[in-house]
This record gives sequence, C-alpha cells and structure tokens, in this order.
Amino acid sequence: MSGSATGRRRLDASVPPEYEQQVRPPRLESRRSAASIGAIVALAALAGTIGSVLSIVAIDVPSAVYRPSAALLTIALTTALVHRAGGHMRIWVSLIALLSVAAAVTELAGLIAAAAATTGVVGAVLAVVFTLPSEGVLPTLREYVISVAIALSGAAGVAAWNAQVNVVTFSVTVVGVSLLVVLGLVWALGEGLHGLGRNHLAILAAVAVVLLLLVVYTYAVRSYGSTSVINTIDSAIYWMRTTIGGVPRPVQAFAGFPALVVGLRLRSQRREGWWILVFAVLATSSVTTALVSPLAYPTYIGLSILYSAVIGFVVGWLVSLFVLAPSTKRAARRVESTRRVEPSRWEGLR
Repeated sequence: MSGSATGRRRLDASVPPEYEQQVRPPRLESRRSAASIGAIVALAALAGTIGSVLSIVAIDVPSAVYRPSAALLTIALTTALVHRAGGHMRIWVSLIALLSVAAAVTELAGLIAAAAATTGVVGAVLAVVFTLPSEGVLPTLREYVISVAIALSGAAGVAAWNAQVNVVTFSVTVVGVSLLVVLGLVWALGEGLHGLGRNHLAILAAVAVVLLLLVVYTYAVRSYGSTSVINTIDSAIYWMRTTIGGVPRPVQAFAGFPALVVGLRLRSQRREGWWILVFAVLATSSVTTALVSPLAYPTYIGLSILYSAVIGFVVGWLVSLFVLAPSTKRAARRVESTRRVEPSRWEGLR
C-alpha cells in the first residue's frame, strides 16, 4: 500500500474556512461610501463620548453640552449596533434618534430616563458584538480592551443624561433588557440551543451556577451573616478603597469578564462561543450603569472596573485553557486547529 494511503489522517488546511452565517447584501454598493459613513459614525461616537466625559470631570464647560453629547453618542452606538446585527437601520436608528433628540430638547424626566437606559443597553450589547474572534494573548487582550472601552463610553453617556431615577431599578432594567437583546442575537449567531455541544452546554451551565452562587452568597452574607463576618467584609472594602482607590466587583471579576475572554477564544473555533458571551453582558451592562447615580465617584468607579477587568482577564484566560484543551488524543494530534472566520469589525454578522 502506498504511503499516501497509510498513516495518520490530517486536516486539510488548503481550503480556507468560510463564514457559516448568511449575511445580508451590503447596504451601500460603493465601498468608498460605506467607508465614509463608517468613519462619520465613528467620529460621532468619539465626539459624543468626549462631550459626555466632560460631565464627570472637573472641567468648566457649559452644562448644555452634556445631554446633546449623550444623544449624539446614543445615536452613533445604535447605528453601529444595528449595522453589526444586520437589523433594520431605518426603523431602529430613526426611533432611537427621535427619542434621544426629544429627550435632549424637552428635558422631560421620563424621556431622559428612557434615553439613559437606551444608552446603557446599546453600549453593553455593542461592547460584546463589536468584537472579533481571537486566539493568542495579544489579540484577545486587544478585543477585551475594545469591549471594555465601548462599555465605558456607554457609562459616560448614561452619566451625561443625568437621569433622576432609582439606581437599583434602573440598573436591573438595563441588565435585563441587555440580556434579552443579546439573547435574541446569539440565538441566531449561535444556531440556537441545538447548536450547543454537550461539552459547551456544560460550560454554559457551569458559568450560570457560578453566577448564581455569587449572587446568592452575597445576599446571604448581607442578610443572614454574623456581625463579625459583615464587619470583616466592610473592613476589607474600606481598606481597598482607601489603599488602592477601588474595589473589584465579584460578578464582573469572576463571571462577566471571564466569560468575555472565554467567549472570544471559543468563537475562534466554534460558534457556540457566542452563548458564553451572553454572560459577558452582565459585566458590560454593569459598567454602563456604574455612573447613573449622581453621587458616584468617577475615580472610584473607574479603578474598581479596572481591577475587576484585570482579575477577570486572568481568570478568563486560565479557564479558556481548560475549555479549549483537546478533548481526545486524536484531536490533540491534529496538524491544524479548527478556525472560524467572521466578517470584519465594520461589517454585519447577519
């Protein structure tokens, strides 16, 4: 028998991978026009972010700049999200633009609260879907930083609206709506629940259990913990706040941000990575709502998010090494690992 007929079977790396999701035709036939509009949206988002940041820094500028900047940022983020998700641009962007402009012009409390919540939701979801699949440390870190930066931009927009709302109700609403929106997107991008393999379904369940334990433990300690335990926790929080200027958030550091890292890396091999990224929205939405309270200290919030992000990246990377480890000896002997491709950052996923 010839040598070509014997020996170990190897993956055929000569055939480039293709994106498995059906994508709608380009909205604009001219590449130059599409690039120009993309640049305008990016500049609008940058201008809106800068104007919104002015509302939380000690710079003497007219307060009339804040809410129009938040409106501009909300419209730009919505445009990017709808384009990335393959949605109806004329419907969604028009509705959000109408809401944002009406809130900035009339300054009605209800409209401002709705616009601020929209900014939080759009920023949280875009922070996840704007990323690209990654494998190595540096590419993953790049996408991770981009995601956190978009979420921070949304946080600045929420702060610039300065909505008079109940902080807890507002935060829970933004987190809940963000989860519903990203679930709708992931259902299509991840091929539904039936697209999950047994191993990845177990990973999804494990993340959910960790999150549930964190929430239940935090509530139980605060509600039923002994005085000594509560005093110890409060002392630790006070020490971190006075020593390093911030306190890591457990849900961000041990659930949301690690899920972002694992999802980014898993997406480079299997579309099921999108399902892991559902839990990343818990981190990005908690970031976008971090400055909704006018009593929040931007420096303290920023450092807390930084520490959570650093811990979350390390935890997520360690978990991803376990998740992406070959499940069988045959898989470990493959010459080339399975790689997925997705459209560029500026193109639609559907």
